[in-house]
Amino acid sequence: MLIVKSYCRLPEGSLNMGRIDRLTNLTENEEILWQDKKRYLGLPISFTIYSFSNNKFYLKKGIFNVSSEEILLYRILDLTFKQTLWQKIFGVGSVILTTADKSTPVLEIRNIKTPDRVRKALSTLVEMRRDEKRVTGKEMFGAAGMFHDHGDLEGVDLDGDGIADVH
Repeated sequence: MLIVKSYCRLPEGSLNMGRIDRLTNLTENEEILWQDKKRYLGLPISFTIYSFSNNKFYLKKGIFNVSSEEILLYRILDLTFKQTLWQKIFGVGSVILTTADKSTPVLEIRNIKTPDRVRKALSTLVEMRRDEKRVTGKEMFGAAGMFHDHGDLEGVDLDGDGIADVH
């Protein structure tokens, strides 16, 4: 007999894993579409891993003190490709994400292989997620806090529907 914390006796091997199964369903890993490490001199010798799935962008940093960041793709407002001369020499580049996420408003994906290809793939996925969630540009600007001082926009119709958007 195996004694479980709830003090009910179950035959050994028949431990009720109902809670764990439900939790597993919620935390099931999505398929990773792309993954790369931050590179130095073109070599993946860092402990910073960038990846994305159909719905989220992931950033994991560290070896002893590990931190992780997730950004929902539909919250990405802008993607920019950047490549310095040194990055070009070593075959890497950077993609800069401007997001509506309060904890990470700007994220630079530094020194990755094929950065322009990654930017294009991310851009396509972002648009697909926005269409799925029916997120419009106006909603994203509000989420990003682009208009902090609404005094000069009082009664302005931003989307042209005839209704004042800022009150």
